[in-house]
Amino acid sequence: MVQKYQSPVRVYKYPFELVMAAYEKRFPTCPQIPVFLGSEVLSESRSADGAVHVVERSCRLRVEAPRLLRKIAGVEHAVFVQRNVLNWKERTLRIDAHNETFASRVVVKENCSYTVHPENEDWTCFEQSASLDIRSFFGFENALEKIAMKQYTANIKRGKEVIEHYLGELISQGVSHIPRWMPAAAPEKDTLPGARPPGAGTPSSSLEPAPTEGDKLDSDYIERCLGRLSPMQESCLVQLRQWLQETHKGKIPKDEHILRFLRARDFHLEKARDMLRQSLSWRKQHQVDSLLQTWRPPALLEEFYAGGWHYQDTEAVLSVNEEGQKRCEGSTKQLGRPIRQDSGPPGRSISLFPGFQVSPFINENTRQKFLVYSGSNYQGPGGLVDYLDKEVIPDFLGGECLCNVPEGGLVPKALYLTEDEQEHADQLRQWTETYHSASVLRGAPHEVMVEILEGESVITWDFDILRGDVVFSLYHAKSAPTQGPPEPGEQLADRDCNLDTDYSRVEAPLICREGESIQGSHVTRWPGIYLLQWQLHGAPGTVACNLPGVDDVLTALHSPGPRCKLLYYYEVLASESFRGSMSSLESCTSGFSQLSTATSSSSSGQSHRSSLSSR
Repeated sequence: MVQKYQSPVRVYKYPFELVMAAYEKRFPTCPQIPVFLGSEVLSESRSADGAVHVVERSCRLRVEAPRLLRKIAGVEHAVFVQRNVLNWKERTLRIDAHNETFASRVVVKENCSYTVHPENEDWTCFEQSASLDIRSFFGFENALEKIAMKQYTANIKRGKEVIEHYLGELISQGVSHIPRWMPAAAPEKDTLPGARPPGAGTPSSSLEPAPTEGDKLDSDYIERCLGRLSPMQESCLVQLRQWLQETHKGKIPKDEHILRFLRARDFHLEKARDMLRQSLSWRKQHQVDSLLQTWRPPALLEEFYAGGWHYQDTEAVLSVNEEGQKRCEGSTKQLGRPIRQDSGPPGRSISLFPGFQVSPFINENTRQKFLVYSGSNYQGPGGLVDYLDKEVIPDFLGGECLCNVPEGGLVPKALYLTEDEQEHADQLRQWTETYHSASVLRGAPHEVMVEILEGESVITWDFDILRGDVVFSLYHAKSAPTQGPPEPGEQLADRDCNLDTDYSRVEAPLICREGESIQGSHVTRWPGIYLLQWQLHGAPGTVACNLPGVDDVLTALHSPGPRCKLLYYYEVLASESFRGSMSSLESCTSGFSQLSTATSSSSSGQSHRSSLSSR
C-alpha cells in the first residue's frame, strides 16, 4: 500500500528572494538536521538570460533504524537525488526528490514548492507532498513503514525551523533585502527613443500576485483555529479536504466539521472519508443544513422540554447539535482559540445520573467525551470544578452561577397518545423512514442510482403502485464512472450520461399495474453503478428507454398529462448476508400491500399480484 503525505501551506512572512538565500545556506551540509550527512552537486545549468537555475544534487541521509535492521539491509545511510528548478522570473522553486538506495524495494517520492503568497507578494508559501511505497524489504515492511513515517514527520517539523534559523542569521548579518531579478537591459541602439527597458519602473506581469488556487489550508490557520495537530494529522485533514473539493457537489463542510470525522476514526483517512461521505448523504437527504432556519419546535416541546444552553453544554438532539456547532464557532472567534463540540473542557458533555452503565460497544473516543457522575461526587475535587470555573457552575449543582435553565414539567395526560394512536404513529414513522415516494411523469422517469462495491451482491426492491401504470427496469453502467459514488436521489441526467450508450439492461422490463405490489431481487455479477428505473407505461420511448432531454422534463413537470405515483424501498445485501438464504428472499412480502389497497381508489376490482423475480 502506498502511504501518502500532503502538508498544509507554510507561510514565511519574508520575500521570496530572501527565503531562497536562506534555503541555499542548507547546503552542502545542515547541522540543524542531524540525519542530513551532506550533499554534492551532480549537475548545474542556467538559462541564457539567467532567469532559470537548475541544480541536481545527491544527498546522503543517515538511516535511523534499529541496528539489526541496518545490519540486514547492509547500509548505514540512504542516497536521494534531488532536482531543483529555481525560476527567478516567476519567483518559484520546484523540488523533486527520489531515493536511489533500495529503489527496487522501496520507492520514496517527494515534491516541494516555494511560491509567492497569492495575497501578499512580500510573503512566501511552501508546500510539500510525498509518497512511500514499500514493495518488499526482507520481511520488515511494517517496521520500515513506521520508522520511515516517524523520521519523515520529525524532518517536517524541523524544516520550517531550519529556514527561519537561516533567515534570522541573514538578518543578523545585515541582509534584510535582496533585489528581485530583472532581465538584462537591451543594447542602447535597439532601444527606441523614450522607451523604457522591460521591467523598468513597473513590475512585469510575471511578478503580479499569483491567483488563489482554491482556499488552501495553511499551518498557522490550523493551529490558531483548529488546534495543534501533528504533521500526519495535518496531512489527513488536507487530503480529506482536497477530496471533498474534487468530488463533493455543493457546499463543502467547514474544516472543524471535517476534523471531527478524522478524530472519530483516529485519523484513519479511508475510514474517515467513508464516514463523512455517509454523513453528507444523510444530511442532504434529510435537509439538515437548513434545519435551524426552517424548523421550529412545537409549542408542546417549548413548554415541557427540560434543559437548555449553559456555556458549552451540548445535547444529542439534531437541532441542538446544529446550534451547538454554531455556538462553538462563535466561541472560537471570541476566545481566539479552537472550541469544539468534541473537545475537552469546556466543550465536554457532563451528565449526572443516580445509576448509569456505559455500553462497551461505544467507541473509546466517544466515551472520553462524557463525564458521568452519581450521587454528590460531582462536587469537590475530581468533580465539575476540575473542568469548569466555580462561578459558571449552576447554583443547583453547587456552583455560584444563578442559572435559569427551564425545568420543563410533566406533560398532562390529556396530551398523551392512546395505544391505538401510538401504534398508528409508529407505523407511519416506520413507513416514512423506510419507504420513499416518487412521481413518474410522461417523459420524466424516476431513477435511483445504486453503488455496488462487491461483484456478487443482491439488490432487493419492494414497491407499490399507488396510481397509474409503470415499466420497471434495471441497468448496469458499462464503464466505471468518473464522478464518484452516487448521491441520494441523484438522477442519471445529473451526470450528463446517456442510457443507451453508457448503461446496459440487466433485467427485462416489467409492466406494473395500478394497485399492484412488486417485490424482486437481482444478483449482481459486477461491481459498479446500477440504475433502478420506473417509467410511465405507454409513454413514448418506453421501449427504447432513451434518456429525456431537459425540455422534455420541463414539459412533463408543467403539463397536466398522465402521471404515476409509487412508494418504493430498496436494499443492497453483501455476499456474506445472502449466501445460503435465497429462499428467504423469494418468500418476502410487501409491507405496503394493504396500504396500496387503501390509498388506490381505482384498485378495488383488480387482483393484487406480487411479482418475485429472483435472479
